[in-house]
Amino acid sequence: MMRTHPRRVFAVIIIALVLLTALSLFIGRYPAPYWMPVSRLVEDPLAQRLVLVLRLPRILLAILLGASLASAGAVMQMLFRNPLVEPGFLGVSQGAAFGAALSILLIGQSAIPMHLMAIGFALAGLVGSYLLARRLRFGGWVLRLVLAGIAVSALFSAGTGILKYLADPFTELPEITFWLLGGLWSATWQDVLNVLPFVIPGLLLMYLLRWRLNLLSLDDETAWSLGAVPEQERWWMLLGAVVATAALTAIAGIVGWVGLIVPHLARRLFGADAQLHLPGAMLIGAAFTLLCDDIARTLTAGEIPLGILTSLLGAGIFMLIMTTFRVQLK
Repeated sequence: MMRTHPRRVFAVIIIALVLLTALSLFIGRYPAPYWMPVSRLVEDPLAQRLVLVLRLPRILLAILLGASLASAGAVMQMLFRNPLVEPGFLGVSQGAAFGAALSILLIGQSAIPMHLMAIGFALAGLVGSYLLARRLRFGGWVLRLVLAGIAVSALFSAGTGILKYLADPFTELPEITFWLLGGLWSATWQDVLNVLPFVIPGLLLMYLLRWRLNLLSLDDETAWSLGAVPEQERWWMLLGAVVATAALTAIAGIVGWVGLIVPHLARRLFGADAQLHLPGAMLIGAAFTLLCDDIARTLTAGEIPLGILTSLLGAGIFMLIMTTFRVQLK
């Protein structure tokens, strides 16, 4: 296991992310499929507008999306001591999707109400899963949490289906349907500015409290004896994870599997210590999501929804991890 030189691993991942970000500016279908020469950026005003107005905000949102989903998955897997937990399994993503779809139906695509409703229903999904798991009377905590998350996610998915049924089939329904597939095709600088007040505090909260995750992953009695306040500190960590995830879900729709597979890869590279693998998960998640988005907008003439690509690649990587490596949580 690669734990001997974590700084070298971090350096490699950071360099890879920087290079991928730079390459992403020139990857696309203009002026020819797959690649735009650097000289074209200097000579062509349209190419300059394309890079600065369309590609750059999309690249930044892809990086933020991947970092938020991966760090949220890492936090939830450690707090709930469950290697199968990620935002989509606890009703967070589905709750955010329901809130954003409800906002589209009632208010339209007004940014601030959409973000607030997405965050509110994402928190409701997390709290609902947790409370339902505590009321179940069979199985261990891991099984109860998974079952509760499945039930709450199904409720929100059904609610989103009802909203799609009630939506105007010519205007609102196509908008909600394509948004739920996941994608950043409509990303703008205004979207970047709208999500930053939610995403940056959420990521900072998780990053600054990462050293507490090792304590909070223990049982309450042990955590208390080591000076932690488990219930309060867990909710602070979960608040950062939910706020960052929900704000980006309001922009990008449902993008699955990033929060499940990336924390496993980070633990494989950096070990179970959250002080290392949480920032590692942020970097790997950012690079993975950016790579998937590059493929989504470049591979075919019509853009592939990002959520489909992350699910396709994520499921394959997940099967490889589960059949090859030993999963570690602590």
